[in-house]
Amino acid sequence: MTWKHFFSSSIGKKIIMGFTGLCLIGFLIVHCAINSMIFFNDNGETFNHWAHFMGTNLIVRTMEIGLFAGLLLHIVQGLILWGQNSKARPVKYAMNDANSNSKWYSRSMGLLGTLLLLFLIIHLYHFWTPSRFGGMMGVHSLEETSLTDYEGQSVHNLYREMQLVFSQLWVVIVYILGVIALAWHLLHGFQSAFQTFGINHKRWTPIIKGVGAAFSFIVPLLFALMPLAMYLGWVN
Repeated sequence: MTWKHFFSSSIGKKIIMGFTGLCLIGFLIVHCAINSMIFFNDNGETFNHWAHFMGTNLIVRTMEIGLFAGLLLHIVQGLILWGQNSKARPVKYAMNDANSNSKWYSRSMGLLGTLLLLFLIIHLYHFWTPSRFGGMMGVHSLEETSLTDYEGQSVHNLYREMQLVFSQLWVVIVYILGVIALAWHLLHGFQSAFQTFGINHKRWTPIIKGVGAAFSFIVPLLFALMPLAMYLGWVN
């Protein structure tokens, strides 16, 4: 079997989904750890320090780009698989009781993946674009979102950018809905990513399920608290 046939086969696609799913988990861990530093409540000093380090360190930057590429591939591949599965069975079996065979979120991965892709686009518009091009597409000036004296150079103040973005209630609501979709996606996807590589044992599977459930709750909760804390003024 050639590489082309392997990656176009159902097994190959599942392996890609499993591997990129692990990339998603790794990306979320790093992203959540750095962003959670806003809760130090020191006017963003700790957060900006580590955000600047993550954005300028070559090794970390390379890993981050790799994880982000895996995240995009995971979403695209998931939507392709969802579309193929829908075409394969255009008419549901008359006696099929979906609720008894699987959880609703495991049957709605395509919908959740679409919502996450839209959420990702909004997130990139709010934070990646300003950090690369200065200002939020003309909404915020460079002076509003830059540190003029940080380790002897002017760098983008992502903490200030968060304050500006999350000062709008509708944006906060969109972000909270986005992380709710992420939580449901992870609830099914966490275990599936490990199961793809054969980690399915009566001893380890319950542990993976427990860790996955905790991860699916804690990480989205922290992500949801960030815009909420900014909007309500819980952090300075």
